[in-house]
Amino acid sequence: MGSILALLVGMALFLLAAVGIGLMISSLAVTQQQGLLGVFLFLVPAIILSGFATPIANMPELVQDLTYINPMRYFLVIVRGVFLEGDNMSMLWSQYWPLALIAIFSMSAAAWLFRHRMQ
Repeated sequence: MGSILALLVGMALFLLAAVGIGLMISSLAVTQQQGLLGVFLFLVPAIILSGFATPIANMPELVQDLTYINPMRYFLVIVRGVFLEGDNMSMLWSQYWPLALIAIFSMSAAAWLFRHRMQ
């Protein structure tokens, strides 16, 4: 078992990214039904492209490139690294920084969309 702190940092970054994406969808949706459909249209491809069911290395190259914008991809690597390989924070830095960028971008975009929706 790896570092619990490494897992907590990964979870916090993943949750910020996921909440930001959810808030973006919520800001774009006019009704609750549109919001649920938007989440469904995001979540199904995100799970498929995360590497959970099918290894990313077995996907076509174009699809592999699409996985770089999926926060779930990085979180699965963090969870596997901590639980199966005993990774610590320094070993997972290559997964933290893209997840942090996605979190910053998604939260910023959600705030911008919300502000412009209210005007």
